Order: sequence, then structure tokens, then C-alpha cells
Amino acid sequence: MTDWSIYLTPNEAQRRLGLFCLGVGEQVNEARRSPERALGCHAAVLVRRGRGQLLYGADRRLHEVDGPAVLWLFPGVLHGYRPTTVWHQAWVLFGGPAADALTDLGHLDPTHPVRRYADPRPVERTFGKLLRAARSGAPEVQLVAALYELAGHSDPATGDVVDRLRALAPRSLTIPAYAAELGLTVEELREAVRLSAGSTPQEVILTTRLNVAKSLLAETDLPVAAIAREIGYDDPAYFSRLFTARVGQPPRTFRRIGSPRAPISSFRRRPGAGAV
Repeated sequence: MTDWSIYLTPNEAQRRLGLFCLGVGEQVNEARRSPERALGCHAAVLVRRGRGQLLYGADRRLHEVDGPAVLWLFPGVLHGYRPTTVWHQAWVLFGGPAADALTDLGHLDPTHPVRRYADPRPVERTFGKLLRAARSGAPEVQLVAALYELAGHSDPATGDVVDRLRALAPRSLTIPAYAAELGLTVEELREAVRLSAGSTPQEVILTTRLNVAKSLLAETDLPVAAIAREIGYDDPAYFSRLFTARVGQPPRTFRRIGSPRAPISSFRRRPGAGAV
């Protein structure tokens, strides 16, 4: 592998995308310590092959690195590489307000700077997209899409937990009961959802219910009260208040104007109405 790098200067419009790429590259690190420093932006470093440690944080804690692994570095945080073998790595520098949102959602975690994946191939493919896009001078939006994709990678096992939780969401259960249905403790459920969805079990359940409600409102003639019961709410008034607070419009308004599709009955000709 030949060392190479490209540094980018996004313009004002590109920065408004929320996330922007500042540089990418590939290099080989020899088995020797790197100088300790703090970056002025975020970075993700894919260690394809190699072992060693990452020194990270004001407490200079050492985190074990055994490639393939991704090092997630935050701006202003001291770090240093401690390879015990040669590291073959790729890297990307990025910034933007969306990085803060990704952190709030748990996709970027300053307490876990070294992340290993049960199946690293999707992460490696995403890094490949970034490298090819940067070297070919592709539009900034392609780099941004790959950055979001990179941040969104999770362990398939935790993703399976979230999928199963979504399937259970219409059932009116407590969080301990959901965890029991999935064969997990409450803490295991919370950690799996945090790692995969960057969220909480409560939020996954709520958004799943609202998504199903939107589909039923847009594509069926079911009354709002029936839809509320379908997704786990016995009180239609409470469901309507919740839907309005989260969606920004009441269920009946969403049915009328909030979706490009409307129930079949919405297209039935009214008495005296002419053809469009």
C-alpha cells in the first residue's frame, strides 16, 4: 500500500449539508510510538491489520487495538498510537454540526474510541467508498453519504435486537417485559439499542408505533381510534395528542395532507363534483 492523502476545504454550501469531509488517506504506521496530539476535528481511522494500543483522553488511558478496528477520535482530545506491529490503516477527517447529533444519538461515542465489528467487511467497504470518492473528485454529497453510512455501522447482533423490538412495539408492555420477551436484561436491551440505533428502547418503540400509524393513516380507511388500538394505545385521545406532538399535525390532518398517498376513499367523487 502506498501512503497518500487528500485534504479538502468545503465551501459554505457544502458545510450546510451538516457533515463534511476535510481529508482522507491511507498509510502504513511502523511499530513505533506516534507523537501525542489533539485534532481540531473528528477522525475515523480504520486499522485494517495490526495490533497495539491507542492512548486516548486526558487520563491517557490505553485502549487495546487489534485490527480490523476503527478508532473514533474526537476534536480536542489527546491521543497517540502505540503500535506493536505494523499498522495498515485508512483515515478520514470530518466535521460539522451533524457530528454533535450523531454523538447525542450514540453513533459516535467518546467513551469507546476503539470499535471492533463482528463483521468488519461493511465498514471496510464504506471506507473504500470514501477513498474512491475523494481520489476521483466526486461531489461532496457522495463523501457525506459515506460518512453517515460509516457512523451508522453497528454489530449485526445488536441490530437483530432492534428489529425484534420493533416487531414487539405494538404490544403494550413495560420495558422489563420487552426485555424478558427478548431474553435480555433491561440493561442489555438498553445497551444493544444504544449501539445499534443510537437511541433508547422507549424511543424505538414510540417511533415504530408512529411509523405504523402513519402507514395506516395514509393507506387505509381505518378510524383513528382503531389505529390507536392497532399500535398499542387504548386511549385514542392520548394517541392523538402524542401523534400531534411528535409529527406536528393531528392524525386526521396527516391523513389529508401529510402523505403523498391518501386512503382510497379520499379519491371517491363527492356528489356533484366534476372530474379533475
